[in-house]
Amino acid sequence: MIRVLGGPKRLCDGLTRRDLLQVGAASFLGAGLAGGAASASAGLPGFGKAKSCILLFLYGSHSQIETFDPKPDAPSQIRGEFGSIPSSVPGLDVCEGLPRLATVMDKVTVVRSVSHPFPVHGVAYATTGNPVIPLAMELSPRDPAHWPFIGSVVDYLDGQAAAPAGGRSEVPRNLQLPFAFSSQRIGEVARAGPYGGFLGQSYDPICTEFVGQGTRKAKKTLTTLSWDDYELYRGITPESRFRLGGLGGGDVVIDQLDRRRPLLEQLEAARRKLPAGPEIDRHRDTAHRLLQSPSFRRAFDLDEESWDTRNLYGMDLFGQATLTARRLVEAGGRFVSVFWDEYGLAGTGWDTHWDHFPRMKDELLPGLDRTLSGLILDLDRRGMLDETLVVLLSEHGRTPQIGNVQGGGRDHWSRCYSIVMAGGGVARGNVVGKSDKIGGDVVDRRVSPKDVLATMYHLLGIDPTTMLHDRLGRPLPLVPDAEVIPEVLA
Repeated sequence: MIRVLGGPKRLCDGLTRRDLLQVGAASFLGAGLAGGAASASAGLPGFGKAKSCILLFLYGSHSQIETFDPKPDAPSQIRGEFGSIPSSVPGLDVCEGLPRLATVMDKVTVVRSVSHPFPVHGVAYATTGNPVIPLAMELSPRDPAHWPFIGSVVDYLDGQAAAPAGGRSEVPRNLQLPFAFSSQRIGEVARAGPYGGFLGQSYDPICTEFVGQGTRKAKKTLTTLSWDDYELYRGITPESRFRLGGLGGGDVVIDQLDRRRPLLEQLEAARRKLPAGPEIDRHRDTAHRLLQSPSFRRAFDLDEESWDTRNLYGMDLFGQATLTARRLVEAGGRFVSVFWDEYGLAGTGWDTHWDHFPRMKDELLPGLDRTLSGLILDLDRRGMLDETLVVLLSEHGRTPQIGNVQGGGRDHWSRCYSIVMAGGGVARGNVVGKSDKIGGDVVDRRVSPKDVLATMYHLLGIDPTTMLHDRLGRPLPLVPDAEVIPEVLA
């Protein structure tokens, strides 16, 4: 069972909970029914082209300069220790730490002009489309005021569409790997983001647990705390596996079908702990479907993959979780998210305030390079890329100026950063937007995280202006004040 570990209530940039409360919060919302608005975006290319989506999220946020928007002509305190290399798209250079990705850039679209005014770890803002960043609520994952995670919305609306015909999904529509977000960190608080929000906990992603061992140790220090343990994102043993974890945030765990107690016995025990209602019924329905789905259970069996394919993704937590995500989509999954999250102390994800360049060289860039390029190549050769939307997101970028700390550091920066989209109706070999000479601000085609989400909804066949009703009956758009990005569409 995944444990949520406590710690000091302070963000990595020094902001306290009290500081956040003074910044702002969103309005309080609750569960409701979907609206019936006609598709305002159906006239644009690519509507509904994506049958499924794999979302890769780099928590802590990658540097735009050390990934998809290098600045080789900038001063040394900007460009850093990496050079740039040409890609398979003429005129599109990437960081030299991404040689494999450089060869597949003709299959993706890079957006270099994502921007917003909130340089904090706003995962909820980046993944829900909340109209304003609820900074205080970013530390309150279960606050019912949260807008729902995009995967939760897809699950909800697909379920509403299938209900009149009595249709059921054999594979859960909203899955998350490698474990529940923010659950394996010590020294900081749990964060909001991939949850059902005002739709209710039954629309939380169904999360996996990781069962296995790491192969490389990493020592981390945070103020007075220290952590010396295996860093799973650096490497895991081939025998490591993912198993199904909790259902919708409840106390139910689906481990193996040969557990000592039958699954339904566990469900009944959980039911006695929770209030009766539709959420419990949905837990029970989900469990029954999973028990009856051999294809879903097989999706977790990585032994069915060749060693070449497993190594293509990388023998680390992010790589093998992403390979499992491909298998889940292949089995019928609609929305699968994979988080490169913090493990152990804060600073083990992409939040590189210090040791920026050593960690980029040794862990972060090689892992991203293998996994994202491997996923794109694998989907393409299987004939799945045209119907599978792949999105690489983070909550913000990193500062152009390198900090004078051990190993160099880049702090939070949200005025300009890069994301990648591929497959499922996305144009190939395209670049959207342009940054200035230091990668610090947008000079052409500024887009917001909400525009990115609106584009994802469009490609998944969901009008981004669709209304959901809160507990007060108020109609609320999925992504307020957002526009689909036409340059992304094929």
